[in-house]
Amino acid sequence: MLLAKLIEKLNYEVKQGELSVEVAGLTSDSRNVVNHGVFIAIVGAKSDGHDYLEHVIKKNVAAVIVQKGAKLPKHISDNVTVIVTDNTRLALAYTAAAYYEYPAKQLFTIGITGTKGKTTTTYMIKNVLEACGIKTGLIGTIETIIGNESIPALNTTPESIKIHETFAKMVKKGIKAVVMEVSSQGLKLDRTAGIEFDIGVFTNLEPDHIGPNEHESFEDYLYCKSLLFKQCKLGIVNGDDKYTKQILDEALCKVESYGLQNTCDLYAEHIKLFHENGKIGLNYECKGLLDIPIHLNLPGKFSVYNSLCAIAVTRHLGVNADTLAEVIKDVKVKGRVELVKVSENFSLMIDYAHNAMSLKSILTTLKEYKPNRLVCLFGCGGNRSKDRRYEMGKVSGELADFTIITSDNPRFEKPEIIIKDIESSLSKVTDSYTTIIDRAEAIKYAIGSGKPGDIIIIAGKGHEDYQEIEGVKYPMDERTLVADAVKQLKEEGVQGLSFGMED
Repeated sequence: MLLAKLIEKLNYEVKQGELSVEVAGLTSDSRNVVNHGVFIAIVGAKSDGHDYLEHVIKKNVAAVIVQKGAKLPKHISDNVTVIVTDNTRLALAYTAAAYYEYPAKQLFTIGITGTKGKTTTTYMIKNVLEACGIKTGLIGTIETIIGNESIPALNTTPESIKIHETFAKMVKKGIKAVVMEVSSQGLKLDRTAGIEFDIGVFTNLEPDHIGPNEHESFEDYLYCKSLLFKQCKLGIVNGDDKYTKQILDEALCKVESYGLQNTCDLYAEHIKLFHENGKIGLNYECKGLLDIPIHLNLPGKFSVYNSLCAIAVTRHLGVNADTLAEVIKDVKVKGRVELVKVSENFSLMIDYAHNAMSLKSILTTLKEYKPNRLVCLFGCGGNRSKDRRYEMGKVSGELADFTIITSDNPRFEKPEIIIKDIESSLSKVTDSYTTIIDRAEAIKYAIGSGKPGDIIIIAGKGHEDYQEIEGVKYPMDERTLVADAVKQLKEEGVQGLSFGMED
């Protein structure tokens, strides 16, 4: 590709060199520079790409793109084209799109932003579209999915080069649509700049991600979320959220809403919870733009919102209503209120809740089902704020009927110390708890002591398939731990257990 083609969308100045040179690659990582490639110097939170210019120039690059005002090496080879622009992050996004020949334009793009619900909603949308014969890719917090390939995620929203590389792979594999989580950081750092989403989604907003290297204030967090609606054709938003109006203040798109109020374009009514035969979920009537009965094997009001959002999106791709209703009822997201069937007498769920806010949310939701006992099994990560331990201990003590404190990712701390910290706050509000350091043993105990009508929540690990101890990540998937526990308990003569029991 010619350098001139690569930078066609940029506002730039050529400080030296020619634009008629062929380029063989594009990167913002000095370690990945290739012969005759282009290096874009990014100012990051921890490092500045401009500090590596001298190093990359020695690697025979074709060009470097630098930020206006940046200090440059004194001696730059005449063979290197130097391009100056106001914002190298924008430059990275625009050049990445050009390098991969604008793959976003060949896909139906769906971007989802918000504090909660992004992950579950992306999977709901993907599953519905796939069931209707629309090959769909996914980019999210847990993984990137390209056809049958799953790649573990490093960031909720990858860097722009990775986004367009992924889009290009999707196009090559015949994928027609992509649904992706768009984080506030992704928007703030221009990772999605230049992409015009066919649909942009707003789920909800709560104070989060405020602090060093994130957002300086809640106002900044809100503003960054709102940017999505300046770069989409249609905005689909939670009409019940108190921040929706502010999110849309400067929107440049058409808007549709979903929610529980009949003033929304798509809304739910006659919501009914169910908890029976080891199952937990809800039913409701979807009204407005689409009238269909919905059955969900997922708990809580937030699941109503997530499913309404998925319905609001997929109807724009010509999805059959009956197919939609059939598919959405069995959507399961690894580690997100994931029901694991072990008994018809009680329910067991795995969830990623790993801080006080998320733990309070899931426990409050499950209490609405009026279980015989709400049992909460959790631990806290090592080498993290001790406040989290005290807060989670207090929440579980106040909301759960029985708590099992165990090990999470102790990292470089002793699990016993972490558990003592949790216990110090939990014991102030309840004496209905036990401590079992080994997580596998704790899970076995929880299942083995399950009583009719109980709901057991295993919190903290969610989709993670490892346990980090002394800097080493050991394989550990809670679904495997549950299956092993059921097997052992059955061998010990415990009745009524069956892992993966059919409906």
